Amino acid sequence: MNILLIGNGAREHALAWKIAASPVCDRLWTAPGNAGMDSSIPLIPEDTQAVLAFCQTNAVDFVVIGPEKPLAAGLSDALRDAGYPVFGPSQAAARLETSKAFMKTICEKAGVATAAHETFVDLALALTYAETAALPMVIKADGLAAGKGVVIAQTREEASAALSSMMGDRCFGDAGSRVVIEQFLDGEEVSVFALCDGTTVRYIGHAQDHKRVFDGDLGPNTGGMGAYAPAPILDDAGVDHVMTTIIQPVAQAMADQGCPFQGVLYAGLMMTAQGPFVIEFNARFGDPECQVLMPLIDQDIVPLLYACAVGTLNKHTVRLSPRHALCVVMASQGYPEQPITGTPIQSLPHGDGHTTFVLHAATQRKDDGTFVATGGRVLSLVGVGDTLQQARDRAYTLIHDVQWPQGFYRRDIGHRALKNTV
Repeated sequence: MNILLIGNGAREHALAWKIAASPVCDRLWTAPGNAGMDSSIPLIPEDTQAVLAFCQTNAVDFVVIGPEKPLAAGLSDALRDAGYPVFGPSQAAARLETSKAFMKTICEKAGVATAAHETFVDLALALTYAETAALPMVIKADGLAAGKGVVIAQTREEASAALSSMMGDRCFGDAGSRVVIEQFLDGEEVSVFALCDGTTVRYIGHAQDHKRVFDGDLGPNTGGMGAYAPAPILDDAGVDHVMTTIIQPVAQAMADQGCPFQGVLYAGLMMTAQGPFVIEFNARFGDPECQVLMPLIDQDIVPLLYACAVGTLNKHTVRLSPRHALCVVMASQGYPEQPITGTPIQSLPHGDGHTTFVLHAATQRKDDGTFVATGGRVLSLVGVGDTLQQARDRAYTLIHDVQWPQGFYRRDIGHRALKNTV
């Protein structure tokens, strides 16, 4: 196959590594890719006509869409209409991620546990509701906000400020024109991932992300500062329970709704004393979760992705490694509010491609072969081992070889599973 991978982050770098290793991949292009990939081409994912023209000119056989924005814009629909098999849900199915209100509706139809909630399009009504809602309360921008559109308000004042910022000031643009206010759930979060071809689902792993920017889970939310897989909060029986009571019912509800889901279904769950509750669904691999999932899928991934696109996933099984993986994100100083870009990365190690990986997200290669940071989350350093401690040690050993004074990272990734980690 000639395969086109859409995206440019560390998630796509991990996917590119896994796809390129497939014996059925003759040629791989990544659009637009990044400086760490050999397969990058200057193609803008939002330029649908340019993507279609590239596929036609280069005899592309299969398209894999990494990030959420092209899905929200309907790129998968345009490609399917032109006859190309696509890994990635339709624009209608991607509403599981692009509209939190739609996600809540699907959960209700599927009988899936999720936090009690109310949806608002009027700021005054939202403010009135927040005056009496139980504290703490969770306020979410309905649309895409790069993983930052969630505020856990501990006080009435914080709730009012968050609502005014989202709905009044439009700090997230149109994504905040509608908000969901929901009950705060107490517990530990875990992300479960399943492939889906519209009918059949297959579990492909679970991970735990670290959203807060600083050690100890302090500071503002980010797109993710690190992850590890698997997470001990969810054992094999728990995985079976999630697949039976959440993933499969939601896939069925989506088909019943007339928008069958084809791609990776990512369930963000809160493990409460009453069992797992859905916090959110995403319509693509997580970042940085993808970086720890890919090394643990112990088989060629391309046939699995292709089966999702053509509706033959029932013919496949998934084989997962018993090993562990841990990813640490290095970010530019000032992230997530105002990352300082253009800083030089003076030295960067090379992973061995088996137990260690250096994945790029926001870098630019200079003429002398060194790199410059061009965004907020810049690098993902991944370690794989027989134990989580070994995976962690390998990831942080990689980081010690990075010479980038203007970069920073959390030093406690995996702390929930590895107590007393520093």
